[in-house]
Amino acid sequence: MANRETAIWINLAVQDLERSRLFFAGLGFGFNPKFSDAKAICLVLNERAFVMLLREEFFAGFTKRQTCDTATHTETMLAFSCGSREEVDAVADLALTIGGSPGGEPQDHGFMYSRSFYDPDGHHWEVFWMAEGGPE
Repeated sequence: MANRETAIWINLAVQDLERSRLFFAGLGFGFNPKFSDAKAICLVLNERAFVMLLREEFFAGFTKRQTCDTATHTETMLAFSCGSREEVDAVADLALTIGGSPGGEPQDHGFMYSRSFYDPDGHHWEVFWMAEGGPE
């Protein structure tokens, strides 16, 4: 498996598909209509990374466990990179403006800078910039 390109498909339960679509479209993401319908929408992060936003009741059909209450628990933290510190701030500020809520204080480690937010369904997202080569 180490020698082949692997795509990642993340599945998240959401309460309101249209609200989720508007939020992520507002951040500049697109959707793949081939994998979208009344129960789910396919958010495209890039050509190999996708997030399936599934209505809660549809999502529940794929697991034997109880769905996480993201108002009180963190199920995961999803992170995506930006090209600069300024882009991190722009994306995080925009997320807060269009319906997200703060996920914590900015983290500045010199070689890496990040901010986090919760989307309207309470999923924890982090946007970060990292200098080429990482820490010195």
